[in-house]
Amino acid sequence: MKSHRRQIIRAIVSASALGVLPLAGAGRVLAALAGTSPIIAAAASLRYALQETAAAFETGTGLTLRLNFGSSGNLSRQIRQGAPFELFLSADEEYAFGLERDGFTAGEGALYALGQLVIFAPGQSPLRVDPELSGLGAALARGDIQRFAIANPDHAPYGRAAREALMRAGLWEAMRPRLVLGENISQAAQFAVSGSSEGGMIARSLAVAPRFSGRGRFETVSGALHRPLRQRMVLTKGAGKTARAFYAFLRGPAARKVFLANGFAEPGAE
Repeated sequence: MKSHRRQIIRAIVSASALGVLPLAGAGRVLAALAGTSPIIAAAASLRYALQETAAAFETGTGLTLRLNFGSSGNLSRQIRQGAPFELFLSADEEYAFGLERDGFTAGEGALYALGQLVIFAPGQSPLRVDPELSGLGAALARGDIQRFAIANPDHAPYGRAAREALMRAGLWEAMRPRLVLGENISQAAQFAVSGSSEGGMIARSLAVAPRFSGRGRFETVSGALHRPLRQRMVLTKGAGKTARAFYAFLRGPAARKVFLANGFAEPGAE
């Protein structure tokens, strides 16, 4: 019966793509057949990698997902406030551990990737990018840095890592009045490549994405300058079969290959 249902779903998707069945009509039929698709809450650094992974999962299973991206801190807060997310992929495992300690998840979950922070300079920016941030210090001393983008460190893990790196490089106090804060790392990346700033510190997963690649120069920030970005996923209590199946898929080799190709490192590569 389940196999038959998946075949029907695939047929409807194909018919809709060919224009045989109107998209709105296809949506109503799919909703009736497949039920409500689970909402997956994910850190903004995962936007492109997770879209690719979810597409592979949906093609292989006939099941559908809804992806919701944001900063890990904000998504964690929404879960605490009752948001109906069934799976949470955080860019900082501490948010996942906190939810587990307070009884919001079905266990402590699993590491799925190690994030990488990069320093990015767009177009004609005078900023020299390097792992130790010495080029940023030199540009700052020359007066070449007026605006510099990072994610808000209060709730975005990549912003927290950027703040740590600037502090350890001895640049934080001088940089503070020049910082442009993105609500999440995706917004910070938009600020960094827009040309309205001299650069920024963003996720490597976004720097290599088609939307941003080729629009500037970047180097991975030395891991000695910030704590590892250990990215953990957890199922929330009450997660259904589709979310659990996707969770299992994300732990497999196909998903791992996508994460590596999209700028993440293997867990344990600190």
